[in-house]
Amino acid sequence: MPSKMSILRVLVTVTAVLIASIAGWYLWRVYEESPWTRDGRVRANVVMVAPDVAGAVIDIRVKDNQEVKLGDVLFTIDPARYRLALAAAEAALAGAKSVLDQRKEEQDRREHLSSASISAEALNQARSAALAAQANYDQAVAALGVAKLNLVRTEVRAPVNGHVTNLLVDRGDYATAGHAMVAVVDSDSYYVAGYFEETKLRSIKIGDPASIRLLGFSAPLQGHVQSVARAITDRDNAIGNDLIANVNPTFSWVRLAQRIPVRIAIDRIPDGITLSAGMTATVVVTAPGNDRSVKPPR
Repeated sequence: MPSKMSILRVLVTVTAVLIASIAGWYLWRVYEESPWTRDGRVRANVVMVAPDVAGAVIDIRVKDNQEVKLGDVLFTIDPARYRLALAAAEAALAGAKSVLDQRKEEQDRREHLSSASISAEALNQARSAALAAQANYDQAVAALGVAKLNLVRTEVRAPVNGHVTNLLVDRGDYATAGHAMVAVVDSDSYYVAGYFEETKLRSIKIGDPASIRLLGFSAPLQGHVQSVARAITDRDNAIGNDLIANVNPTFSWVRLAQRIPVRIAIDRIPDGITLSAGMTATVVVTAPGNDRSVKPPR
């Protein structure tokens, strides 16, 4: 007859095996069924601010990593050339206005002459001269508007609320129109890109709540599924030189699930957490049909 010690050992062994089996089942369920991923990244829109006019930078109003508001001046381009251009445009407009008044006066005077005093050809010439003067005047008005706009654009302003990042511009640098000089991270555009295995997408629906855990913080962020990417690159089907499919002749028998980007909108950020684009995150989608008690590792 077995001793009590032997029975106790058997019970302990059976209990340990049972616990291990249950734990293994839960881990397998988490890995295969629960829509979660450790491959998440915090992302944000980065606005590449480029000046609309060219010239030497004479003043920098911001510092690296400084917070800016929409419309704040980032840097100033030397406005001397554009003030002179504005003065020239104003003078050209005054000249065009004088010519227009003269041509209209001549047209009005000839319009009141009888047919015996002026020929039809001379009258048409007066009308054409007035129209040409009006066109030149309108062109001068437009040129003055451009000159004013260029002068205003010598102050380069923040297009969004956010933070200046990796500031490299300095006084004396030459700004080229259309060439980006300052990067501003849009603080209103933060979201999380979660790269989910394609086998888990069937459990993810638009609007599902999501829990986001950053690698460096313990408190979770709350969000929801905003959208699912509709395409990823097919690396085995590159376009050949003759515009036909260049299919890889080899095939790996180990089929790995592709990872599809899922955009997670951030609804609530706990106090004390500062987001930076590029942070690593674990994303758990907690849809109504999913087991909320399952907590994958971070």
